[in-house]
Amino acid sequence: MVFDPGIANPDLVRAIEDALDRHHLTPVAIIATHGHLDHTFSIQPLAAKSGIPAYIHSADRELLAHPERALSPETTSLFGHLSFSEPDDVIELHDGMKVHLAGMELVFDHSPGHTEGSVCIREESAGLLFSGDVLFNNGIGRTDLPTGSPAKMRTSLLKVFELDDAYRVFPGHGPTTTIGDERLHNEYLAAAIEGRI
Repeated sequence: MVFDPGIANPDLVRAIEDALDRHHLTPVAIIATHGHLDHTFSIQPLAAKSGIPAYIHSADRELLAHPERALSPETTSLFGHLSFSEPDDVIELHDGMKVHLAGMELVFDHSPGHTEGSVCIREESAGLLFSGDVLFNNGIGRTDLPTGSPAKMRTSLLKVFELDDAYRVFPGHGPTTTIGDERLHNEYLAAAIEGRI
């Protein structure tokens, strides 16, 4: 599985392909934790080359072809000359959906706040959480872009807070962490729990 393939350029796409070849891996799916360009830009070329489906929450699906709808005006101006399209095979995610891929059972938790269609992805047997831009090591995703919502982010963070401390967190940006470490040190998570955001 390829999670959140970022800004496309020939070198990045080649680097992903080289890493897959070097480790003798065959991707079975591309999964987007949300629809922002820094997580979706390479989905279409990778899906086309590999012939695999892309998974994204239904609320963010339109961002595959129209990413400017969730960007700041400043960022939109950088990408205005580009055109985007969906991959041929898009599977829409919904809250609580379970998908079996590569011998793993993934559970998709709708986690709006950063975008309306943000998801956190759990692999319960291994205690893994792919948090996208909902939860970072000592931070959370911003909520001030189109479709962002501080109130919805608070609700999503409260759901994350219910997970066991041992869950290893793989965020959309920055180093990995655990739920336990974030419970102790993440002031944004604490603010959500205490109702300050």
